[in-house]
Amino acid sequence: MVHEQDLKEVRFDIDPGVQPDVVGSILELEKSFQPQSFDVIWSSHVLEHLYAHDVFPTLRQFHRILKRDGFALLMTPDLEAVAHFIVEHGIAAIAYNSPAGPIRPLDMLYGHSRAIEEGHVHMAHHTGFTAERLGNLLLMAGFPTVSVAMENFEVCALALMPEANDMAIKKTLLESGFNFQEVPA
Repeated sequence: MVHEQDLKEVRFDIDPGVQPDVVGSILELEKSFQPQSFDVIWSSHVLEHLYAHDVFPTLRQFHRILKRDGFALLMTPDLEAVAHFIVEHGIAAIAYNSPAGPIRPLDMLYGHSRAIEEGHVHMAHHTGFTAERLGNLLLMAGFPTVSVAMENFEVCALALMPEANDMAIKKTLLESGFNFQEVPA
């Protein structure tokens, strides 16, 4: 997606070991970035590592650092899908295999057990999301248009800034495998 749009990728992480472009806490984005610095924010499996009370202020910071025609693409575990899986298969069953190894409901709820055991305590999950919760938080944070999709144990949200080209962004994302197209009634 980044290369297709000729965007410059800036990797931001709290862990210097993953060699991000900028090391810092997502809770303090204002220390690292000026207002309206970015066209796109891609936050994949980050928000669940925050405490519940820190999510809204972080989403407000996302809104602050995005350009007026920008957008945020956010992915988190889908607690509703995890709950259904637990009811049907149990909490210890393998839901899927990832490059990090087998993923069980406990990993999706509380963070990847093996990574935490290896000392990466910042990988623990402190909150969770359903499509409704994430969508509502983004609207409250000031994004005028929010679309949410659920698939493969993930909630994926598209939050558009006021001057964003909704149709063009959704078309580009669809080409990259993210479907936010409206379903005809």
